Amino acid sequence: MAQADTQPAQPVAPTDSRPRVGRWIGIGVMVAALVALGLAALQVDLHPRTDDASVRANFIEIAPEVSGRIVELPVADNAFVKEGDTLFVIDPRPYQYALQQALSDQEALEQQIVDARRHIAAQASAADAVRAGLLSFRTGVQTAGSAIAVSTAAVTREQAALAAAEAQLKLATNNLHRIEPLLAKQYVTVEQIDSANTAVRVAQGNYDEAKAGLAQAEAAQQQAGFRKMEATSLAAEQEAKLGQAIHTIDTVETLESQRPAKAAKVESARLDLERTRVVAPFNAYVTNMNISVGAYARPGGPLFTLIDTRTWYVIANYRESKLKNIHIGDHVDLYLMGHPDRRFSGKVESVGYGVFPEDGAVAQGLPNIDRTLNWVHLSSRFPVRIRVLDPDPELFRIGATAVTVVR
Repeated sequence: MAQADTQPAQPVAPTDSRPRVGRWIGIGVMVAALVALGLAALQVDLHPRTDDASVRANFIEIAPEVSGRIVELPVADNAFVKEGDTLFVIDPRPYQYALQQALSDQEALEQQIVDARRHIAAQASAADAVRAGLLSFRTGVQTAGSAIAVSTAAVTREQAALAAAEAQLKLATNNLHRIEPLLAKQYVTVEQIDSANTAVRVAQGNYDEAKAGLAQAEAAQQQAGFRKMEATSLAAEQEAKLGQAIHTIDTVETLESQRPAKAAKVESARLDLERTRVVAPFNAYVTNMNISVGAYARPGGPLFTLIDTRTWYVIANYRESKLKNIHIGDHVDLYLMGHPDRRFSGKVESVGYGVFPEDGAVAQGLPNIDRTLNWVHLSSRFPVRIRVLDPDPELFRIGATAVTVVR
């Protein structure tokens, strides 16, 4: 009987599904990673983030407005000062003296004005008297002129009377001379001769009287002319005195015109005295201080710097491709590199509109274009100004690195 060739039966191995599950898990992880990467890219695109940011604040250089030696310096470098605190004091004595001198000059001017006004009051009374005298003398001039006219008329009248008396005398004399030779021939009587002589004597008397009246009238005319000349001279003298009184009043107006200049000098001296004490204009930190008491301060020369702690902001440089999702007023999350556990809030105030281009060189008035070919173009960064809404002045420093996320 043939022996059957038998072999032991091989067990059937079950199908192993672990590689398939692993592949699916790997695919899932890759898909999840891609989705997460896409979401992250979308999130970064919608909410731009950058660590190219630095903290900024306004600051001013403190410089004196007057010169002098510093006698008080109650602040120290990097110290915090409040608004109104004394920063330094310049020796005020020269400015006190200048103010006292200006006040003294102002008071002296006021005294001059008072004295001048008193003098003017006396001059005004004198001027009134001068005006009255001038009016009287002018009336005297007019009266003298009238007297001259009257005396001139009297002279004319006396001249006519003299001419008439002279003619009468000549007639009587001629008549006497005609009849005197006739007496010897007894053509006339002695009585007629006596009558003729009497007529001659009467005519001579009238002539002499008329001549004397003419001389008297001429003397009166001359005296009236002298009186007019005297009245005219006195009137001119009174007019000169009146002009002098008016000139005195003009001089007082000149003194009064100096008041604004004296007042301005007083205010300037008072302002310089106030400027010897310099106070903090706002809450701030003192920095860059390298002086001590005794240093000589000069106008316009900076002594140290004040950092304004009232307003802090961050300048974040974003790529130009991210600017489309940054708008004025957007909320921003801020983190300081020195304190990454603290989150601060901010608001976009402005977005920069210009940076200096790399190819902006100019040679001999023409653009200088680089002939090299760049295969990779780097996007430009533009500054975005972000105001910090809840700053902590103890943590914020100018130039500190920050991270910003626009929400």
